[in-house]
Amino acid sequence: MKDEPASVDAYISAAPEEVRDKLREVRAAIKAVAPTAAESISYKMPYYNYKGRLAWFGLQRAHIGLYVRPPVIEEHRKELADYKTTKSAVHLPLDEEIPVTLIKKLVKARMKKNDAGE
Repeated sequence: MKDEPASVDAYISAAPEEVRDKLREVRAAIKAVAPTAAESISYKMPYYNYKGRLAWFGLQRAHIGLYVRPPVIEEHRKELADYKTTKSAVHLPLDEEIPVTLIKKLVKARMKKNDAGE
């Protein structure tokens, strides 16, 4: 995806057909816990704003990156032990099921921090 997509729908539509359902699952998990978050495109990927930066997700070669501002990843280190992580990202392998419950938990944790002004 060279050009920035106009919307999250356009982002998902531009992805290879075999990964679109996984992208939709990630999107649905975020929207389920943050229904009032503003959805847009930032850094050429889907972005959610809820009282500040909440989450992004993006398709990579072998995974979907879920990006949540620190310290959420570190605080959930044990639950994320089976995933490759960075300070602000979780790599969700394309050859595995999307961990919807885990995504919801991480987004909820970031929402609480945003509510508290952290």
